[in-house]
Amino acid sequence: MLRYVFFRVLQVIPVLLGTTFLIYWMVFSMPGDPIAAMFGERQPSQALLDKLYAQYNLDKPFIVQYLLYLKGIFTGDFGMSFSGEPVTEILARAFPPTLRLAILAITFELILAVSIGLISGLRKGRFFDNLNLIIALLFMSLPIFVLAFIAQYVFGLELGWFRPTVSGTAPWSELVLPGLVLGISLYATSMRLTRSSVIDTLNQDFVRTAYAKGLPRRRVIPVHVLRNSLIPTITNTATDFGTLMVGAVVTEGIFNIPGVGNTVFNAILRGENATVVSFVTVMVLIYLGVNLFIDLLYAVLDPRIRYA
Repeated sequence: MLRYVFFRVLQVIPVLLGTTFLIYWMVFSMPGDPIAAMFGERQPSQALLDKLYAQYNLDKPFIVQYLLYLKGIFTGDFGMSFSGEPVTEILARAFPPTLRLAILAITFELILAVSIGLISGLRKGRFFDNLNLIIALLFMSLPIFVLAFIAQYVFGLELGWFRPTVSGTAPWSELVLPGLVLGISLYATSMRLTRSSVIDTLNQDFVRTAYAKGLPRRRVIPVHVLRNSLIPTITNTATDFGTLMVGAVVTEGIFNIPGVGNTVFNAILRGENATVVSFVTVMVLIYLGVNLFIDLLYAVLDPRIRYA
C-alpha cells in the first residue's frame, strides 16, 4: 500500500509541470497587453510601463517567465496580481466558498444517487424505476443555467426559503440552494451508475451464496450488494468533485458566489498569468489528491481489491 501511494505521489510531479506549462503558455499567448489594459484609455508614460513590465517579469522571454514562476511555487511565492494583491491572498479568499459549494453539491448528489439508484436497481422494470429513469434523463438534458434560474426564482424570490444571491462571506446556509442545484444536475449519471451496478451485483455468486447461507435481506443488501456497487458511483463522484473545484462558473455567476470560477474567469480576461496558473496548480493538486483517496477507498469498499 505504501509503495503504491509513493509511486502515485511521484506521478504528481510530471502532471503538475505539464499542466502549469500548458496553462502558462496559453495565457502568455493571449492577444493584447495586460499592463496597458490596466490603464484603460489613459496612456501611461513609457517609464511607468517599463517599470511594470520588469515588476511582473513581462520583459523577459516566455521560458524565463515560466521558470521564475516555478521557482516562486517551490518557495511559496505565487506572485502578485496586477492589482497589487498577493495571489496567495486571492487563493485564500476564493477557494473556501467553492470548497463549501462542492461539498454540499457532492453530498446532495450522493444522497440522491445512492438512495434512488439502490431502490431502482432492486425494483428493476417497475414503476419507480421507470419514473426515475425519465426524471434522470430530464435533469441530464436541462442546462445548468436553466435549472439555476428556476430554483433562484421559485425558492429564492417566490417562496423566500433561500437567499436568491450569496453574500460576500458565502456561509454554508446561503450555499444550500446553489449546492442543491449542482447536486441535482449531477446526480442523474451517478444514479444510473448505481442502479446498473446494483443490478449486476444482485446476479453475482457471492450474493446468491449469502442468501443460501440464510442471511436476511436487511444484511445482504447494505453489506454485500450496496457496498460492492458503489465503486463506479464513487469514481464518478470524484470526477464531479474535481470539476466543481475547478469552478462552477455559471452557477457561481448566477448566485453571485465569490469563488474560484468567477476569480479565474476575471483573471483570464485581464491576462494575469500568475493568478490563473496558481489557481490551476492548486486545483491540480486537489484533483490528484481526491483521486488518490478514491483509489485507496476502493479497497475499503471491495476487499477483493489489493494494491501491489
